[in-house]
Amino acid sequence: MRIERIDLKIVRLPLVRPFQTSSSRKAHLDHILVRVVAGGVIGWGECASPSDPYYCPETTETCWHILKDFLAPAVLGRDWSTIDDLAGLYRPVKGNRFAKAGLEIACWDVLARARGVPLHALLGGTRVEIDSGVSLGIESQVQVLFDQIDRYREEGYRRIKLKIAPGWDVDVVRRVRERYPSVPLQVDANSAYTLDDVPTLQALDAFDLILIEQPLAHDDIIDHARLQAALRTDLCLDESIHSADDARKALDLGACRVINIKVSRLGGLLEARRVHDLCLARGVPVWCGGMHEFGIGRAANVAIAALPGFTLPGDISGSDKYYAEDIVEPPIRAQRGAIAVFEGPGLGVEPIEERVEARTLRAVTLPA
Repeated sequence: MRIERIDLKIVRLPLVRPFQTSSSRKAHLDHILVRVVAGGVIGWGECASPSDPYYCPETTETCWHILKDFLAPAVLGRDWSTIDDLAGLYRPVKGNRFAKAGLEIACWDVLARARGVPLHALLGGTRVEIDSGVSLGIESQVQVLFDQIDRYREEGYRRIKLKIAPGWDVDVVRRVRERYPSVPLQVDANSAYTLDDVPTLQALDAFDLILIEQPLAHDDIIDHARLQAALRTDLCLDESIHSADDARKALDLGACRVINIKVSRLGGLLEARRVHDLCLARGVPVWCGGMHEFGIGRAANVAIAALPGFTLPGDISGSDKYYAEDIVEPPIRAQRGAIAVFEGPGLGVEPIEERVEARTLRAVTLPA
């Protein structure tokens, strides 16, 4: 198979409500859509990098540069038949995993469409639906959280995740747990703490949490091992895990007991599946994290989450939680806290090009 053309588009969608984490606040998102034409087949991918370097070193602008000036030239006009072959063409490019993920997802879509099969089947998925949770940002008042939790529980979502940060942690979690004693609950710190905060993090042991996600530095494994030994609650690593090798080292060191698999952070579905396979073999639970993807990236997340090792509800909520109108049809919706796995060829969703064009800020076409 040979890639004949690549279109890159920066597309902006406004969020239904601003989203606050320990490091940033967003009212809209700019993601790069990647349209690949190979062997006459069209596939779509999404680079869901943040616009700022607060979650990871990459940004929308760095991903645009790497995709346009390095990744696309490496693959245009070159023959490949598997995603391993494809990745080999751009292997000299170090890091830049969000950028790589956008291109790789588009090529998975091409491959599955060319074979006439759904992407989840090509990946080895076994589920017909995936359990869906919601991630709630930091708010000005706890009552706002209560209102959101009430809404999403009524809609059937199967897990609540709270963003935490110093000053918005133990008391907030206590109040949520007192009001909702049986709701499956976890927290995410996005690297906001240090080992000086061990007493604060130990206080969270009292609230029967599923896990505490990435409390320490974004590139740390060693200190997380020290922290996990001091906690009863399972630690989950997100930002620290960029490959199956990273996951293996973290598990060997006892740095976590759960791993968040994010397709974008891992550079694509191929490495995401490798992390899944490692954790499945070791009996380590995984779940699918998200970057507020538009419908293309969200559909890729649904496909990978169909694999058997995804035993915890993930962050793949319905797109209506974030966007008044997404760019794909059919819309991705949760029903009674679950999202059906798409059975159409490829990603199983189709970008509506009029919507894409209406939201495009910048575009470039790269022919072979």
